[in-house]
Amino acid sequence: MLNGKPRRRTRPIDSVTEFLNNLFFIFQRVSWLSVLDIMLVTLIFFVLLYSLRDTQAMALLRGMIMLIVAITLITSLVELPAFSWFARNALPAMLLALPVIFAPEIRRTLERIGRAGSFLPASAKPADQALEETIRAVVSAAARLSARKHGALIVMQRLDHLDDFIQTGVQLNAKVTPELLLQVFYPNTPLHDGGVIIVDSRVAAASCVLPLSASGILNRTPERQMGLRHRASLGISEVSDAIAIVVSEESGAISIAHSGRMLRRLDPERLENILAAFFRPSGAEQRVGFFSRLFNSKTPRKDKQGGIKES
Repeated sequence: MLNGKPRRRTRPIDSVTEFLNNLFFIFQRVSWLSVLDIMLVTLIFFVLLYSLRDTQAMALLRGMIMLIVAITLITSLVELPAFSWFARNALPAMLLALPVIFAPEIRRTLERIGRAGSFLPASAKPADQALEETIRAVVSAAARLSARKHGALIVMQRLDHLDDFIQTGVQLNAKVTPELLLQVFYPNTPLHDGGVIIVDSRVAAASCVLPLSASGILNRTPERQMGLRHRASLGISEVSDAIAIVVSEESGAISIAHSGRMLRRLDPERLENILAAFFRPSGAEQRVGFFSRLFNSKTPRKDKQGGIKES
């Protein structure tokens, strides 16, 4: 009772009817331009978050979002004039600092978009035979290095250029052969430290300094005791679309890293199949090559053994 009058109780059917009327009212005013507008904004955020996945920039972005939400809640719930003035003037400056903080990720994403290629399928090139010889040489060298338990790190360039890392090593510009790779990674030789970078079926440089992984994937796996070669292989795969082949010095296990992921304990046959899938895509993959290159797609796998999966 309210002021001696019985309170009117809302029936559930009235609430459902009101909700449906409001929903119908909204849909009546939605046009195809509104749908296109929402889809474009969604696509921009999707590409942004997808390009920052498993990187240190994602942690920075998460921290900035939490900071902005906390400042907004504090200023809206509590009357703090000085803090509110500071927040109003600091947030625009923080937005201007975003391009500086995420400069490497923005540059890498723009380069990936620029090198995404055309929608047309790629034509066959005369270099296919040289590519097949290179893959066989790398697989043969990895198998022999694994049998001898000689540590190795071989990076194969794809679309993203690795000139900055090539400059850190000894430039060779030599043909890829198993004997050359075996000699480079022989223990205690001048070039066995660092990585070998292969560009266009040629050994561009050896003893190259590569970036270490910043995602922390290896720290969240059961086998955390991995050396610098494994961390460097993940690091170069995080900053480019290159393929990194690693041979463990302790166990002789062969691993491959791409796009911040690692597949471990590969035999030579499976290693060759994976490299062939990356460098000799099928016709169906070539037709959708634009989107696969833009989003840096993962390795096609036939089974789930030996992989480090991180969502």
